[in-house]
Amino acid sequence: MNYFLNFSLLFRNRNFGLLFAGQFVSFIGTMITSVALPYQIYHETHSTLMVGLLGFFQLLPLLFTALIGGVFADRYHRRMLLMITESALSIGCLLLAWNASLATPHLWVIFLVSSVMSGINGLHRPAIESMTQQLVSRDDFTRVGALVTFKFSLCMIVGPAIGGLIISHFGVMTTFLVDFATFFMSLVALVLMTHIPKPDKQVQDESTFRSVKQGFKYAFSRQELVGTYLVDFIAMIFGMPNALFPAIAASYGGAKTLGLLYSAPAVGALAISAFGGVFEKVKRHGAGVGIAAMLWGVSMIFFGMVNSLPLALFFLAMAGLFDAVSGIFRMTMWNQTIPAHLRGRMAGIEMISYLSGPRLGDTEAGLVASLFGVTASIISGGVLCVVGVAACCFYLPKFWRYKAK
Repeated sequence: MNYFLNFSLLFRNRNFGLLFAGQFVSFIGTMITSVALPYQIYHETHSTLMVGLLGFFQLLPLLFTALIGGVFADRYHRRMLLMITESALSIGCLLLAWNASLATPHLWVIFLVSSVMSGINGLHRPAIESMTQQLVSRDDFTRVGALVTFKFSLCMIVGPAIGGLIISHFGVMTTFLVDFATFFMSLVALVLMTHIPKPDKQVQDESTFRSVKQGFKYAFSRQELVGTYLVDFIAMIFGMPNALFPAIAASYGGAKTLGLLYSAPAVGALAISAFGGVFEKVKRHGAGVGIAAMLWGVSMIFFGMVNSLPLALFFLAMAGLFDAVSGIFRMTMWNQTIPAHLRGRMAGIEMISYLSGPRLGDTEAGLVASLFGVTASIISGGVLCVVGVAACCFYLPKFWRYKAK
């Protein structure tokens, strides 16, 4: 049995390899920006609440565009959707760079542009998720999950670390320009892809409202899918204290430490993704999602209790490890159980779950921290995460017992 991550799929499947490489580069840029935005807001306002509100304002357009993006991904050519949305996102990076170049950056510009970019991302991600299902065979779905987890975790290490260094040496404006450059490289990879399957004609003939309704009807008819959405949503709302990292970093050394805090969860995720071969033999995916999510919450409780940087980084890394395990099993369940003609719409619903959770989590963490302190915010969030996920596993037995065929 091969216990290690297998990269052969990237070479024997040209289109998937190009998609993976392009998104790998652009996600590094996205992670650089994800560090720069909260740092810039905290630097200008010194308010954890304002940092938390950024996540809330980014969430609002995403709730709408993710659903529309899912319909578009099932209706239109997915590669063209990716090219249009990535071009628009690159323009957003330039606007953020212009604002950062001003002597006094406008706070409203940061909130407006980042919110619009979040909305565009809602049109972007469903196309990626549904195209991946088109490009690879069913037997490779678990391997794809491990590869995607490896990509995300490595980028979440490299991106924030680079972002912290760029901020400390060159300023925030340069981070946005680097993100702009990564989108260009991703667009080149998309241009090189060939023979992408056309969308289902039946979906093209449906109204947008009918298509969205059909997607929700299917999602709520499958308890195992509802379980994956709710578990991740709860874990991210209560156990994702990213909005507090700038305040925590201030007590540990500033911008360079900020990059370490953002990168630490990805170190754990990268470590476990290197053993991607192990997950191909596991069949109880529902239980795997639930147990891993509860262990994520436990790790966050310990993170909130320590006052040492090495220990804080260790427990963040453990949290990232368990989140990666949960993510691999969720992605496998989605690709195995969702028909191809519904994959885009389901990806939109999935996106609301795994992206709105962290943004609401930023708002929740910032609000609780402003009222009761940073430590209380982190520990209480971890406790609520464990309790909430356990309740989901109990009340959704088909999710808990789900077993891959």
